[in-house]
Amino acid sequence: MIYKFRILLDSEAEDDVFRDIEIRETDTLEDLHNAITQSFGFDGIEMASFYVSNEQWDQGEEISMIDVNDTYDDKRTMSETALNDVVNKKQTKLIYVYDFLSMWTFLVELADVAEEAEGTDYPNLMFAHGQIPDTAPEKSFEAENFDDEFDEFNDDLDIDDYEDLDFDENWN
Repeated sequence: MIYKFRILLDSEAEDDVFRDIEIRETDTLEDLHNAITQSFGFDGIEMASFYVSNEQWDQGEEISMIDVNDTYDDKRTMSETALNDVVNKKQTKLIYVYDFLSMWTFLVELADVAEEAEGTDYPNLMFAHGQIPDTAPEKSFEAENFDDEFDEFNDDLDIDDYEDLDFDENWN
């Protein structure tokens, strides 16, 4: 089967920037990563990760290019994860972040599942809309239920007053 994805640049801009890509369901997330970077004109050498997402686009499990975990946990990597292991008709959304210094963020959604077309090479860029900007769109991160009155620099603590602190200042 062929998965048809819409990959939308997460941006506040008026004009949407997106690509529609067809890819085999048995291809890996690394194959999708390569198709995305090529379709948006990136060189593909920066670190990137996919995140499993729910209907509200909340970021879930990370699937990275390489295993950077120093524990013995079995973390999934793009090259070892088939698309049909993380995406299906019930689980249709992924978040893709490319270049962690610039934070290019894309919303990836499964739009359709179809039969493979004879004579078509996959992955296949079906449609491109809009030009990618020169720099990644800035993100505004807002916490839910954040107390607007909180001021971390106005906490009435004297940093030179060690009497009330719960440690020995001469510990060494």
